[in-house]
Amino acid sequence: MPEVIFPGPEGRLEGRYHPQRAKDAPIAIILHPHPQFGGTMNNKVVYNMHYAFHKMGFTVLRFNFRGVGRSQGEYDQGIGELSDAASALDYLQSLNPNAKHCWVAGFSFGAWIGMQLLMRRPEITGFISVAPPANMYDFSFLAPCPSSGLVINGTADRVAPPKDTHTLVNKLHEQKGITITHTEIEGAGHFFEEPYMDEMIGHVDTYVRRRLTENTR
Repeated sequence: MPEVIFPGPEGRLEGRYHPQRAKDAPIAIILHPHPQFGGTMNNKVVYNMHYAFHKMGFTVLRFNFRGVGRSQGEYDQGIGELSDAASALDYLQSLNPNAKHCWVAGFSFGAWIGMQLLMRRPEITGFISVAPPANMYDFSFLAPCPSSGLVINGTADRVAPPKDTHTLVNKLHEQKGITITHTEIEGAGHFFEEPYMDEMIGHVDTYVRRRLTENTR
C-alpha cells in the first residue's frame, strides 16, 4: 500500500492510501485513537477497518495525526486534529473527484474527531464510530447529527464504558431524518482483542454493504 505525504495545517501529514481502479469508487478516511496514549494509524482496529473498507470497494486513506510518526506538528487537544482530518479529506477528494459516496470511520478518540468532521462536511454520507469515548468528550455538538451511521462498542470496555455510549446513542435516536444503528459486542474490551476483532469488523462490513446497496436502488 503506497505511503503518502500530504499537506496539513501544521506541516506534512503521513498516510497510507489504497485506491481502487474505478474512478467513481466511494472514499473513506479512517481516524486513529488518542495520540498521547499510543494511538497511530497502524492501530489494529484502524488497520483492520482500512482493509475492510477497501475490500468493499472503497478508496481508503488512513493517516497519522500531527506529531505522530512522520506527521509534523504537535498534539492540539483535538482542535488541530480535527483540522488534520479535514485536510486528509480534502486530499482524498482531490485525488477522487468523482467519488460516489464519502464515509468517515474512527476508533476511540478518532471516533470523536470523525463525528465532529461530520458536522463540518455535508458530503459525508455515512460514518462508523467504534468505541466512542462519550465519558471523556462532549458529543453534544451532534445537534442535529447530519448523517446516519453505526456506533459499535464492547460490553467490557473500561476505557469508554457502555453506559456512556448508551446515553450518546439514545440522544442520537431522538433526532429525526437519520438512523443510528447501535451494535454491542458481548465481552469485548476497548481494543477488541481476539477473538472480538473479526466479529467487530464483520458488523462494520455488514452495515456498510447494506447502506451501499440501499443507496444504489
